Amino acid sequence: MKGQVVYFSHGGGPMPLLREPSHEAMIAFMKKLPKKLARPEAILVFSAHWEEDIVHIQSSKKPGLFYDYYGFPKETYEIEYPCSTNPVLSEQIASLLTKAGIKNTLDEKRAYDHGVFIPLLMMYEDADIPVIQISLLKNLSPEEHYNIGVALRPLMEENILVIGSGFSFHNMRAFQFDQDFSEDLDNEKFQNKLEQVCCTLSGEKRREELIHWKDFPAARYCHPREEHLLPLHICAGFSDKEAIKIFDAPILGKRALGFQISI
Repeated sequence: MKGQVVYFSHGGGPMPLLREPSHEAMIAFMKKLPKKLARPEAILVFSAHWEEDIVHIQSSKKPGLFYDYYGFPKETYEIEYPCSTNPVLSEQIASLLTKAGIKNTLDEKRAYDHGVFIPLLMMYEDADIPVIQISLLKNLSPEEHYNIGVALRPLMEENILVIGSGFSFHNMRAFQFDQDFSEDLDNEKFQNKLEQVCCTLSGEKRREELIHWKDFPAARYCHPREEHLLPLHICAGFSDKEAIKIFDAPILGKRALGFQISI
């Protein structure tokens, strides 16, 4: 059984669990996605909501939840997702990164953030699969994030699901919370370019394009800060093959994409 890699847009905070109307397409996608995947023995998540100076890898047995959102109903701060990690796998991840010259550390204190437990509650609500969250780097280097995926490619020989949990559009000022959606040509241009790069290019060509993503049309409009895009770079590093688009729908009035990285 070979590993599987997906990148998707995880929506706004706990809004999917509140059945927020602009998340309907995303909710349906998340609930159906496990049926399209082989059931994994472990899940690795690179969430846009955890950055460190060097790569941090969850290593405590029961990390708990970190409610890293504000102003939502009380029940969203009482959500539970009582899954465990896999300390042996955490050590294996650390070893692979070290072998590739990527500085890292095991982290026994970090809890799961909403980029992890919100999508997983829709995908695997029983919380019976070990989950390890791994941080991004504060330097936001696209090349270094791509190299993290490359370093962890040996894990694809195991039955592991890798999730890049981000958002292919993430300009908070441009989201349309009032549901009065209108055409956004800059969003379209960026998403079209991202889809073309991920789904029609492979190997070194795709790597170079992703490393220079700031040259994409409307790049800084769609990502004033790139932490929600970089989980895609990590996912792309796991394979040189073309990706498959698995999600293309509006979230909060903006077109958002998801990809499965072919192995």
